[in-house]
Amino acid sequence: MGKEKKGIRLEHIGKIYQDPKTKKDFYAVKDTSLDIEPGSFVTLLGPSGCGKTTTLRMIAGFESPDEGEIYLGGEPINGLTPNKRDTAMVFQSYALLPHYNVFDNVAYGLKLRKLDKGTIEKKVTDILKLVGLEGRESRMTNQLSGGQQQRVALARALVLEPGVLLFDEPLSNLDAKLRVSMRTEIRRIQQEAGITAVYVTHDQSEAMAISDKIIIMNKGVVEQMGTPQEIYYRPKNEFVADFIGEANFLHGKLLRRQGADGIIEINGNEIEVKEIGDTEPGTDCTLLLRPEGATLADAGELPCEVTLSCFMGSYQNYHVLVGDTLVKITDFNPKNKKVYAVGDKAFVAFAPESGYLI
Repeated sequence: MGKEKKGIRLEHIGKIYQDPKTKKDFYAVKDTSLDIEPGSFVTLLGPSGCGKTTTLRMIAGFESPDEGEIYLGGEPINGLTPNKRDTAMVFQSYALLPHYNVFDNVAYGLKLRKLDKGTIEKKVTDILKLVGLEGRESRMTNQLSGGQQQRVALARALVLEPGVLLFDEPLSNLDAKLRVSMRTEIRRIQQEAGITAVYVTHDQSEAMAISDKIIIMNKGVVEQMGTPQEIYYRPKNEFVADFIGEANFLHGKLLRRQGADGIIEINGNEIEVKEIGDTEPGTDCTLLLRPEGATLADAGELPCEVTLSCFMGSYQNYHVLVGDTLVKITDFNPKNKKVYAVGDKAFVAFAPESGYLI
């Protein structure tokens, strides 16, 4: 799009609301500092009420921080109204003008800026091509599918050539199949336009599929920021591990270190684990084991009893008890493998690289 890419920096941002029932103040967002690189696609992810939408609205200017400062491209923007910021928002509700056709919806912001007719026509035509809506300029928005309406909303934001594009759960009104295809399209368009994007969702698979970085929030606080792989394989704590994908937590004690590796004790059994971080020998620890990182075997170090064995086509779904701890196992491609039945005694087997101490 020819413009300089802009990053976003949040420095110790706080937003305080009053609980309508108790009348007490509480932090919707607390002491949040983030650095979003120019041209990157970053997703704010977390449960309802975690502060992700409030953070997005503060970047957009619809909410004002009570503490801290927001920078866009190095410039402080706390004092700027939304229309003075170099940002554009794509809303959950699309917010299209129903009495305007596709062309006029997309052109609306350009007309407000009093651009000449020829420039508007070229910009709108180019952006409609980018979002795959060429040839539909004269359609009224109520004649479009949900996915096409979302593309119009995206085109209307992109045509203003903002430094940063903001998305507030833009796909939540679409059915599951369309969500998958539209998230791929949004990622493609963002990369082609080379624009910085901040995206809010509560859908983990959506965040994993489209993001350069994911920011996990909980109760107004950033728990972790990292690539999808970092968040999934090396979560900072149990909340992050449990929020992204399925997780098994086995509690034990680190017996000894072997370089970067370690030997942990779980229910009296010694297990080798890679990536033990800075855990000290003799301390209690929690082993994260993803369901797809483990299988069942006839021999091993971690005995268990099968409590669920369910054929799911591409995988066998097991629940087993290791002592009193429930462990879920996703054993892919079970066709030529031994299938364990409920009540069978077996062993949980996993490579040392599959476990991670948190």
